[in-house]
Amino acid sequence: MMWHLIAAVFAGLGAAGIALLLRTLSGKRLPRWIVPAFGGLGMLAYQIHAEYTWFEHKQQQLPPSAQVVSSERGDVFWRPWTFLFPMTLSFEVIDQENLISRQVDDQQLVEFIRYRFEKQAIDRVTTRPYLMNCTTREQLPIDKTDGEPQLTELERLDADNPTLKAVCNTP
Repeated sequence: MMWHLIAAVFAGLGAAGIALLLRTLSGKRLPRWIVPAFGGLGMLAYQIHAEYTWFEHKQQQLPPSAQVVSSERGDVFWRPWTFLFPMTLSFEVIDQENLISRQVDDQQLVEFIRYRFEKQAIDRVTTRPYLMNCTTREQLPIDKTDGEPQLTELERLDADNPTLKAVCNTP
């Protein structure tokens, strides 16, 4: 967060410097207000760039074994440009190195943790453990406190579901 603030200030100073140079080269025919206007536009441009590259930046920080299984794009009312060009607000990841697979009778069961990254003022990461039955394509969350499966939240997945493919290694 602090680095983004510093970068935004320097982007504003750089843009204001360009405006000052343009004003000087024009023989001061350009109005004085162009310098702070360019400074503000420079900071705004940096902020927009940082918001739209957040998803790619976070993906680069993930280990190679992590696979993105879903992402949510949307708009935010205090960022009016997102109504025209929605930005990624959150995404979910499964780390394939941390899968616990076992055979029970003729069923392939896999325990995994789903990581959810949300873009907020300070990025938020939440985790939730799941149990996947790859044979029947059913998943259910596991309670974090007692480790018991939440049978009321059982969900049957389609064959082309990205979570199913990531967990069960199906093509």
